[in-house]
Amino acid sequence: MIKHVPHVTFKTRVRNDAIEGDNPFKWKDLTTEEIFDGKRVVLFSLPGAFTPTCSTSHLPRYEELYEEFKALGVDMVVCLSVNDAFTMYQWGKSQQAENVFLLPDGNGEFTRKMGMLVDKSNLGFGMRSWRYSMVVENGEIEQLFSEPDFGDNCPTDPFEVSDADTMLKYLKSKASSQAA
Repeated sequence: MIKHVPHVTFKTRVRNDAIEGDNPFKWKDLTTEEIFDGKRVVLFSLPGAFTPTCSTSHLPRYEELYEEFKALGVDMVVCLSVNDAFTMYQWGKSQQAENVFLLPDGNGEFTRKMGMLVDKSNLGFGMRSWRYSMVVENGEIEQLFSEPDFGDNCPTDPFEVSDADTMLKYLKSKASSQAA
């Protein structure tokens, strides 16, 4: 397992009020250093925006527990998916995500360098991220929870350990052991 998040530049979109119309956004490059350096970040990755488990459970629960993560010293909660910036924006809007930062890994570069890129052609998805979550402290991976049965064209969509409640339990346990 890698110990440090890979160095990647993400292609994101940010709102620009100077642009009129239905798409008031401009491109913004965002590096892993800008996301992780000097911060404690919880990142969870999922197969795709607008997909059933991702939309009904994975993202909503992290959004719901956001304040509890912050209270445990987490600076940022990030949801990563191998989707483009436009798709991630529309998904976040449809999910009313206000706290979790939706990070597009459009080319799958971060996911590939993490060793989490899998073929989901059996579902018509192509190459996507395996479902996982991790705590990253200043770019160093402290803890990673990867779903079982990792592999290409997995016939199931395991969702047992990358969920928000497992992450919250880990962070609470870590905080109480440090306090003791």
